[in-house]
Amino acid sequence: MCGRFVSTRSPQELAPLFRVSDIEPEETLGPSWNVAPTDPVWAVLERAPRGGDTVTRRLRSLRWGLVPSWAKDPGIGAKMINARVESVHEKPAYRRAFAERRCLIPADGFYEWVSVPATTARKAYKQPYFIHPADEEPMAMAGLYEFWRDPSVTEEGDPAAWWVTCTIITTEATDAAGRIHPRMPLAIDAGDYDAWLDPTHHDTDHLRALLHTPADGRLDVRPVSTAVNNVRNDGPHLLDPAPTAP
Repeated sequence: MCGRFVSTRSPQELAPLFRVSDIEPEETLGPSWNVAPTDPVWAVLERAPRGGDTVTRRLRSLRWGLVPSWAKDPGIGAKMINARVESVHEKPAYRRAFAERRCLIPADGFYEWVSVPATTARKAYKQPYFIHPADEEPMAMAGLYEFWRDPSVTEEGDPAAWWVTCTIITTEATDAAGRIHPRMPLAIDAGDYDAWLDPTHHDTDHLRALLHTPADGRLDVRPVSTAVNNVRNDGPHLLDPAPTAP
């Protein structure tokens, strides 16, 4: 799975990388070295603005953890941070979004953990690893987004009535990532951004063929500070190399 990742680039840095023409003016996410489920995250998507009919590529923040439109409780989103590529086009929670609402979620890299057994000198713990493209370029993680109407908000036109949430598509891990965890996020190559983001593109087989291992498998892995394990911690120090590897 992908349960925590790093996203430090600003909208001004991301816009040219993803050929974004529209940044939501009210969006003000800061850098995060410890993005966790239910956090707001940057996403690139193509959609016509409200009241308009011209589709534009936009950068906006979404809540990580997809809440299906039919969900009775938005709390379900915390359990739907990942969608498996093997079944994403068939599962009721994801198939409509896969057909119509795809996005890219930029990331510097992601974390996975290895359980380290207890010894006479220390307790058992989980050692985090930071996995990222070797060339330090951003990953364009493949995602889906969905809209959920909050029935508790009754005022017409209140923006709080609508939640916009997302999930990250994952696959079996290979290469460096596979030595740490059996699953990993999928990515989209820059040349395939247009096809992936196009809301009128519904060919399931072709869309699934666009999904790739990040950086073509050229990933670096290093143990980092166990401070990552607490979601309240944030800052570049989380990427400091761990003093020892298990």
